[in-house]
Amino acid sequence: MTTSTPHGELATLIAAVQGACTGEALLEATEALSAKADPGSLGCLMEILTFNNPGAAVAAVEGLIKIGKPAVAPLLANLDQYNYGARAWAVRVLAGIGDVRGLAVLEQALAEDVVPSVRRAAARGLGQLVLDGLGPEEREEATLRCFTSLEKGQSDGEWIVRYAVAAGLEQLAPALLSHPDVVTQLITNLRSLANEASEPVVVVRLRADLALRRLNDQRLDRSISTPELSA
Repeated sequence: MTTSTPHGELATLIAAVQGACTGEALLEATEALSAKADPGSLGCLMEILTFNNPGAAVAAVEGLIKIGKPAVAPLLANLDQYNYGARAWAVRVLAGIGDVRGLAVLEQALAEDVVPSVRRAAARGLGQLVLDGLGPEEREEATLRCFTSLEKGQSDGEWIVRYAVAAGLEQLAPALLSHPDVVTQLITNLRSLANEASEPVVVVRLRADLALRRLNDQRLDRSISTPELSA
């Protein structure tokens, strides 16, 4: 949630970031600035994403996510100017905010990014996009795009990504109830991730099985007409 910080205080916090002489000082200054979640800090926090300081970048990501929607347009506008590292951090921010304007970036990141943790963040983001502000047709299109992207991510070579895909599919399922055929395919995908014959990593199988059980409970509680999940 964004907040408003007195101008003088915000300027002091930004100056502390800009004047930091050590990595530790930069981290502390970034954490203090991020805690304010003030849109006035957007430019400074985005610049920190370009620094070679992972700790400060993590703190900046947290601050940008707290700021939320006001951060989305500036991030998207600067993506092409970022180096790879900054772009990867920006993907994490967009995934954490969950704004539908970041959909194309998340799709591309899950499909193409070379770093597993970035693909994992993209998968998480695709499962939790906030679509409330869209019209019915736009919401449907965005939801189906998320599903298609997650379905492809099911075959990712890294288990942390497949784990995130299982979680993302579970989160996405309620938005797909108007498409029984897609729900059927989603359940098939989760069953594959829960099956030892097709998924070698135990923790992924457990997460997919948890998703199936939760979806089954939702079906029973809400009388949802979906395939039998426990079959």
